[in-house]
Amino acid sequence: MGRQHEPGVMTGIALLLPITLTTMAIVLLAPVLPQLMAEFADVPGHEYLVPMVLTLPSLCVAVLCPFAGMLGDYFGRRQLLLASFVLYAVVGVAPLFLTDLVHILISRIGVGVAEAMIYVLSTTMIGDYYEGERRDRWLAGQTAFASVSALVFFNIGGLLGEAGWRTPFIVYASALVMFALVLKFTWEPSGDKAEIADATKASAAPHNLSWAMFPWGNLALIAGITVYGAIFFYTVQIQASAGLAELGLSSAARIGFLTSLASLGVPLGTFIYSRLGRIGVGKLLLAEFGILSIGFLLMGRTGSVPGFLAGCFINQLGAGMLLPTLLVWSMSILPFEVRGRGTGFWQSSFALGQWLSPLAVTFFALHLGGLMKSFEMLGYMAAAGFVVALVAGRKTAVAANA
Repeated sequence: MGRQHEPGVMTGIALLLPITLTTMAIVLLAPVLPQLMAEFADVPGHEYLVPMVLTLPSLCVAVLCPFAGMLGDYFGRRQLLLASFVLYAVVGVAPLFLTDLVHILISRIGVGVAEAMIYVLSTTMIGDYYEGERRDRWLAGQTAFASVSALVFFNIGGLLGEAGWRTPFIVYASALVMFALVLKFTWEPSGDKAEIADATKASAAPHNLSWAMFPWGNLALIAGITVYGAIFFYTVQIQASAGLAELGLSSAARIGFLTSLASLGVPLGTFIYSRLGRIGVGKLLLAEFGILSIGFLLMGRTGSVPGFLAGCFINQLGAGMLLPTLLVWSMSILPFEVRGRGTGFWQSSFALGQWLSPLAVTFFALHLGGLMKSFEMLGYMAAAGFVVALVAGRKTAVAANA
């Protein structure tokens, strides 16, 4: 980052908005999944292939984020990010014109490639531009934006889906708006402020693939905790509707509305994190795993809709605090030269935990006697996170005194 540049509010907004594209890739199309199933009912294996229209981008993110980070460290962040917006818009709207399911799936792989690049590079650039509490606030804002946008896109997808399953794909063109914002309000980062005085180092920052400064041990610890925590993060958003149905609710509209209300705990939890972020990683994780545990136990044991929703909301408070804690912690140990790769590895870890979440819920439900017992077991697992928090607290304390 050169001396002539100072990031302002619009710079942060330009880099915050792209996180909504990663949410859009799945949530926008969820309401039209039944229409997609009906459209391609004559395709062999459509029961497996059609849901992949929603899930393929997430799989690409889990696999490709580290490679996106490598490209960002080598070629620079901004030009790749701008190109990714264009790719996202082109392949995102492609199903408007495609009639073959295989071709649509190929376009969704393209969305996943663009999504991985956007996810990694926009987050990395926030770490490049901002420091200290300002960095923490913008990174925490990603969690709130992603959660709120999920509710917005679900409703937009439903409304547009009234005109047919193709119509929601138009929204993918919104990536071009973000292209314009990033083009106007950002510049190519060239190093952290402490490094800018060294002109040789700053100018040589791109084309760097040295692993000498990569914090393997610390990042491995954070990545492991992230996989563990991400299993809890998406459980309510994915499984709450099934839980409400098991408690006797039958109206899809009412179930969707109540689940949305409970999910508002995530942005509220992010706000709470922004007030408490300086108390230390260990203490934050203790509180967060404790809140998650209480929420899961209440969900699994209450036996009533109001109690279940209260548990969901409490759970989402903890989830909204947990994600920015882990993201900010990982960013704090990554120097500029390896920040893209480190961010990619962290985001891949989170995506892996997201993928494992429904598998864990299903496994416990099958072996423990139902969905509510599964939630209860997740409560015990979250409580076991206290041990993780103590290890993390000791690790950060040692690092601070080093």
